[in-house]
Amino acid sequence: MNSFKTALLLGVLTGLLLLIGGYFGGRTGLVIAFAFAMIMNFGSYWFSDKIVLKMYRAQPVTEAEAPELYRIVRDLSMKASLPMPRVCIIPQDTPNAFATGRNEEHAVVAVTEGILRILSRDELEGVLAHELTHIKNRDILVGSIAATLAGAIVMIANMAQWAAIFGGLSRDDEDHGGGFIGLILTAILAPIAATIIQMAISRSREYMADDGGARISGKPYGLAGALEKLSRASQALPMNAEPATAHMFIVNPLTGRSLMNLFSTHPPIEERIARLRSMRPM
Repeated sequence: MNSFKTALLLGVLTGLLLLIGGYFGGRTGLVIAFAFAMIMNFGSYWFSDKIVLKMYRAQPVTEAEAPELYRIVRDLSMKASLPMPRVCIIPQDTPNAFATGRNEEHAVVAVTEGILRILSRDELEGVLAHELTHIKNRDILVGSIAATLAGAIVMIANMAQWAAIFGGLSRDDEDHGGGFIGLILTAILAPIAATIIQMAISRSREYMADDGGARISGKPYGLAGALEKLSRASQALPMNAEPATAHMFIVNPLTGRSLMNLFSTHPPIEERIARLRSMRPM
């Protein structure tokens, strides 16, 4: 169901891009905006592991340096039929984790020092299995596609805004119902709509990762307990994280600063926990 929802939302995002791009930017404006967005976002996708690991000062560890963590990741990777990813530790006390990398062969699983201190083995297995599911489902790629489409929409909306400011409307544009008001509405509403859809895609992928993590680890209650602990800890000790990377973490590191659930990159934590606790141990 969540796979269908993701495909549907990507389709809506594509349709929105074609609609406002063709109407206000024309074919040339559409192509230019999409090309710029693709270059920026897929450049980020290709080098995502290097960028985000450096951003959070994540350090690669060997099996000798973190034997239990390494062993859990290796065992879960075998269960998930994935190559062994690189393992990194982030020097932050706030418990959290994320996965990155452009494909299975270049994947990285990173955890904070804090998460290793507060989770039991079953809970840690659930978290790591969740992150491996993101790798298996190619969620970095899906997120990059969504970001490209949303970015192109924002660029076209900006073009519309400047056109409205400098009077870049032809008589034909006004006759066809665009006009000044149409440009202003596009500049304001299109980026909001694109952001909402992009966040909905991210939330859908989180549900899929929870389900996959529970199946790989065989311990849905472990993942549910981990989410409960991580949510409380994130509110008590907010993480020093960048909003652009918040969607990558297993729980929203910006929970304390969130203003609207509508724009959250993560589903409500209570709903995620309830779903997991309704599953039978496997």
